Amino acid sequence: MSTLLEPMKARHPRPEELLNRELSWLDFNARVLEEAEDDSVPLLERVKFLSIASSNWDEFFMVRVAGIWREIDAGITKAGPDGLTPRQVLDRVSAKIHTAAQRQHALFQAVLEPRLEAEGVRILEPSQLDGEQAAFVEEHWRSTLMPLVTPLAVDPGHPFPRLGNRALVLVCELESPEEDGEGLPVSELSFIPVPTSVAQRFLRLPSREGRYDFVTLEDLVRHNLERIYSGYQVKASHAIRVTRDSDIPLDEDESEDLLKSIEESLRDRRRGAVVRLQYELGLSPELLQLLTRELDLAPEDLYPAEGMAAFSDLMQLYVQVDLPHLKDEALPPLPVPQLEGTGSVFDAIARHDILLSHPYQSFDDSVVRFVREAALDPKVLAIKMTLYRMSPGSPIASALEQAAERGKQVAAIVELRARFDEEANIAWARRLEKAGVHVVYGLPGYKTHCKATLVVRQEETGIRRYCHLGTGNYNERSSRLYADFGLLTAREEFGEDLSHFFNLLTGYTRPPRLNRILPAPTHLKSALLDRIQREISHARLGRPARMILKTNAIVDAVIIQALYEASEAGVKVDLIVRGTCCLKPGVPGLSENIRVLSILDRFLEHARIYHFGNAGEPETWLSSADLMPRNLDRRVELAFPLVDPLLAAEVVELLELQLRDTVKGRVIGPEGQTLRRGLEPGSALRSQLRFYEHARQRSGVGDVTRRL
Repeated sequence: MSTLLEPMKARHPRPEELLNRELSWLDFNARVLEEAEDDSVPLLERVKFLSIASSNWDEFFMVRVAGIWREIDAGITKAGPDGLTPRQVLDRVSAKIHTAAQRQHALFQAVLEPRLEAEGVRILEPSQLDGEQAAFVEEHWRSTLMPLVTPLAVDPGHPFPRLGNRALVLVCELESPEEDGEGLPVSELSFIPVPTSVAQRFLRLPSREGRYDFVTLEDLVRHNLERIYSGYQVKASHAIRVTRDSDIPLDEDESEDLLKSIEESLRDRRRGAVVRLQYELGLSPELLQLLTRELDLAPEDLYPAEGMAAFSDLMQLYVQVDLPHLKDEALPPLPVPQLEGTGSVFDAIARHDILLSHPYQSFDDSVVRFVREAALDPKVLAIKMTLYRMSPGSPIASALEQAAERGKQVAAIVELRARFDEEANIAWARRLEKAGVHVVYGLPGYKTHCKATLVVRQEETGIRRYCHLGTGNYNERSSRLYADFGLLTAREEFGEDLSHFFNLLTGYTRPPRLNRILPAPTHLKSALLDRIQREISHARLGRPARMILKTNAIVDAVIIQALYEASEAGVKVDLIVRGTCCLKPGVPGLSENIRVLSILDRFLEHARIYHFGNAGEPETWLSSADLMPRNLDRRVELAFPLVDPLLAAEVVELLELQLRDTVKGRVIGPEGQTLRRGLEPGSALRSQLRFYEHARQRSGVGDVTRRL
């Protein structure tokens, strides 16, 4: 690669020129919470965003906070790139989350719950149920819940129980009987894990048409405590919930079986250290002290809650309530015009490259169809594919299984370390191996995060290769929620590149220089830096110089330094960053030509797009990689260009549209703060809905009711 990069690599940003990664992520999740607080968002969508923010915090504690604690416990006092020590980071993280948690509970109790009740959606106490509902609950208790309830006593003969990660637990203070004629042991403290892993936390009750009444599982168990603890007086009961360290720091040994190592680590995940305790207010000081001691907690790990102990399960309300006026209007996935009315997907791809935009266009009718047709087509000889996140019922994995059973050569690079999807991936890996698929777990020490499929087909003119490359996972569920791009192409140079690339993943071959695609960790970072340097050179020569980079996160210090230098040279830099952004935009003398926008809307912005103006000869790249050290240096990733200028123009059109988003676009300030744009009359633009309208017009589908 070019040596133009060496000056940029010589200096990283100074600590005062970087935002802390963890604090920046918390600013992102605060923007998610803002959607729940926004009166213009439909009520059930606000409930959904409250649930998402809570789930995001769960993962943040399980991975990021747990990692900070590991550093503190290891005695690390060295400051990070941003100048903060692990202890300082933890103190600031704790302060931010405690403040946000208070906002969260106040929002639900004072705003969302009363408005839900006004719309006929009620979360009732057992004492509020009518006769029919009480009978329903009694039957449900006797037939379903009671057999699942396991009270765990705490006394000298029963040690403090192991509380499961994110498990809702009732802690019960009991008054034991004065005399027990049978001589049985007694206890004054007991724990009951609420069986939310096998039953919905929000139980739908019989109610008249148009109404939705629920009771929570913890209240239902609480209502039956006197029956569970027969002979005792239940003095108090409170719901608690612990969050544990659930990261899998795997020291991969090439001699070990990776599949078995991951399975063992998953079992260990349940035994991770506790990093957060959520509990209902009213817990006695003595009991809180006991929990703090037994769970080895620090004061900053304690999160009292007025009302419900956790909101992650609120998504169950969103799913069960069918009140369209309280949700976003439906945007049905659109057909892909080039694939409509074609007898074979391969004929369509052979004619021209096809750009796919999900969830605006149907994933099932494009990507799933591509793999299914490859599995069934007798002309197809081989299929090679990377699989990062798979659903338990994945139609794509099923198609690969079917292809192998039909005698085709099938290779699947399955990433076992896709965080929190390991179990589904392990199950599919074993099933695919049994069907005859060549299952490979990637390169030792590197996660395989790229999204690529290669289909080898025998045609009259000889072997032809068909490719799919994407920014999102091969997961039909997330494809309905994540905004991503994909490319279907039969260009020979792409097929040749992917052949070499898959040989690298399966056989550790050393490919020659590739024609089109840029892989990480070998070429992508240096190629991006080359192109940033090229824009700098254009600016210094007085030529137009501009970049639009869209990514989920920007953390890599070398890339950030290069962007600072580009700004100083006069390059106009527009960044669309959904989540973590360690770069400080708009700082005079450092980044005054850099603008950062974050878009949070009904679809999760997930595509990575890297566009370089190149003085009138633009390049537009799609990628699986964020601008983070883990993606650029420690993962197998791909970036690929849009060679067809019409397709590139379509993607750039979206970028320009998003940069003008005045409804869901937030400008990010130099300290990571969110700056809402001021709206002039008639200037409201919501980019996701506008892009759907553009896609609808291109597809030729008739008008669909929507709010634009």
